[in-house]
Amino acid sequence: MSGASADTSLAGVDGCAGGWVVALAHRNFTTIALRQIKSFAELFCDGEGPGVAAIDMPIGLPEQTGPKGRTPERLVRPLLGARQSSVFSIPSRAAVYAGADPDEPDERTRFLRACDVARATSAQGRAVAKQGFHIFRKIVDVDCFLQRRRDLLHRVFEVHPEVAFWRMNGSKPLSEPKKIRGRLSQAGIELRGRLLVGAGVAATTIDMPLPRPVARDDWIDALASLVVARRLARGEAISFPSPPETDRLGIPIAIWA
Repeated sequence: MSGASADTSLAGVDGCAGGWVVALAHRNFTTIALRQIKSFAELFCDGEGPGVAAIDMPIGLPEQTGPKGRTPERLVRPLLGARQSSVFSIPSRAAVYAGADPDEPDERTRFLRACDVARATSAQGRAVAKQGFHIFRKIVDVDCFLQRRRDLLHRVFEVHPEVAFWRMNGSKPLSEPKKIRGRLSQAGIELRGRLLVGAGVAATTIDMPLPRPVARDDWIDALASLVVARRLARGEAISFPSPPETDRLGIPIAIWA
């Protein structure tokens, strides 16, 4: 994206318990505000919404998947070194929707159905990873919105925080994990904080008190997404793949950094 005005509003979006956490700013980052929303559509319900929204969630779903997920996932993993396990393999649209079925309350039933569909629509007959399954409903939230609002396809972009931090780190993998055995790593959080400060995010913004249920790593990831949103607004972002692919519905498939 290029040609955005100097005051283009930006949003970095990350999933959190109960919905989404959004880091909102203009391109100069003089002030960054936190907003919580329950559905992605709420980001655009008041007027025009942000000029650029970078979201940590897969966008664009294939009908069939090759080895190790979608093309963006296969391309970015080798860049991340020990952090590559943070990039989940996303199955076909049919498998994602089976796992997100709002009419099926039982999680195990939805998971098994999603695995069955994923095997049938995968080049290698792969099932679904549990980590990926847990974000299927959020993937569907975004996918349904973009199907309704195709006019926003040029303003909503998929990002991945670890890929964002890879670029902030001089295109090198990060030496510290964000979490160890499910708990935040202080060294990993501090490293990402330093990279965000280097990208123009105030330390006071990174360390600001957070409302429930937003976790510290959710906010860190939203801010990393916001940095990519600014790159997109400036025409400085790169995509994996380049150019992006598109799915059957014409929705772009790419991770931006």
